[in-house]
Amino acid sequence: MGLHEELDTRLKDAMRAKDERVLDVVRMIRSRAKKEAIEKNIDLDDALYEATISSYVKQMRRALTEYEAAGEAGMEMAEKLRFEIAYLEPFLPAMLDEAAVRDLVRAAIAEHGIADSRQAGRVVGLVMKSHKGEVEPALVKRIAEAELS
Repeated sequence: MGLHEELDTRLKDAMRAKDERVLDVVRMIRSRAKKEAIEKNIDLDDALYEATISSYVKQMRRALTEYEAAGEAGMEMAEKLRFEIAYLEPFLPAMLDEAAVRDLVRAAIAEHGIADSRQAGRVVGLVMKSHKGEVEPALVKRIAEAELS
């Protein structure tokens, strides 16, 4: 079953169960994906849904840190965001672990003969270009800086 069908099924199940939290998050993803498809004049496929979910989760993680920093005032919204992130993460491809990312960084450094620590950004770009969606950019940057120092 594709991502689109899975989300439709979950939406229907949430409607039957009157689960507002699931309804909100699934509707949000569906509407963002549809808007993106219309704006870019592309088909509404699993790749678009995956990109939409990835973008949304990334945005919610940033917002979560801000709500957590707000303390008691942001507690309710932070809990909502934690639920949405946890609900959507299974739809995303698994990220590579630190050891695998370290291997990718070392391979990029060796392949392109990079030795200058000022070119850590170039290494990040190379790894991200070839493994987009599989690695966390911040992790790649941290490892690249460590390997080149």
